[in-house]
Amino acid sequence: MMARSHVVIGLATWIAAAPWLHLSPVDPVYLGLALAGSLLPDVDHPNSWVGRRARPVSTVIASTLGHRGITHSALAIVGLTLLLFQSGYRRGAVSALAIGYLSHLAADMLTPRGLRLAWPHRRTWGLNLCRTGSPMESVIVIVLVCGIAWWAHMYGSWRMHALR
Repeated sequence: MMARSHVVIGLATWIAAAPWLHLSPVDPVYLGLALAGSLLPDVDHPNSWVGRRARPVSTVIASTLGHRGITHSALAIVGLTLLLFQSGYRRGAVSALAIGYLSHLAADMLTPRGLRLAWPHRRTWGLNLCRTGSPMESVIVIVLVCGIAWWAHMYGSWRMHALR
């Protein structure tokens, strides 16, 4: 998916998930971290939005490990989360970054290429619903965001009332 799609899906996912974690869905720091997490996996692609801003790191990762390799795997999200917790970052900050990151992985699983979640194993997982940059990508993003908004409204508000 394109960067704008990852950002929209990542922010919508954070806004829906934050209340379940007893965190503010509109805290600007958490929103920023969710946004960063939604783009971070593409640091392995020098022509991606984040890859262009992270050169030469993205060039080194791309040439040694390839695109949709380790940065698009379960190993990356587990490793990143453990590293941040070990470094003393607050639960809210780590949660926001991780949810953004996970939203990126979930969105990329909707493309024909899928993901190598068990990297370095070669098996890929995906649904082949849309090609990156296609008109169908926009349809998928709109449907996902509407679904997340509905879910957050139905279940998020119920949970918040139950917690009071």
